[in-house]
Amino acid sequence: MNSAMTDSTNNLTKAPINYHLRGRFWIASPEGTFLGTGRVILLENIQEHGSISGAARAMKMSYRQAWQLVQSMNKHSNNPLVSSLTGGKGGGGATITKTGEQAIELFREVERDMKNFMEKRSASIAL
Repeated sequence: MNSAMTDSTNNLTKAPINYHLRGRFWIASPEGTFLGTGRVILLENIQEHGSISGAARAMKMSYRQAWQLVQSMNKHSNNPLVSSLTGGKGGGGATITKTGEQAIELFREVERDMKNFMEKRSASIAL
């Protein structure tokens, strides 16, 4: 390789690459996952639709999967996050409890903190 060609290649400056952090998190208990993004979205959908089946439909999720996630969240908490009513002539339904509302708020607060940290830390990533 000719030295003039090598020198001219080395003198080319490339624009810096703007790296950024991306990440996800879960809140876990000793028994396993308690809350994650999908579970919180399920809780928010139960709040909006007033039922586990309505929330599952909105998320294109099976009722069985939604019910299992609700049972898991309720099991990992000292107090239930979702209270369900038995079906019947007027139909059933589900509501988010005060503990469920607090869980949503806590998760969204930690999510904002993590996003702020990643944005701030991303500014100093350079190679």
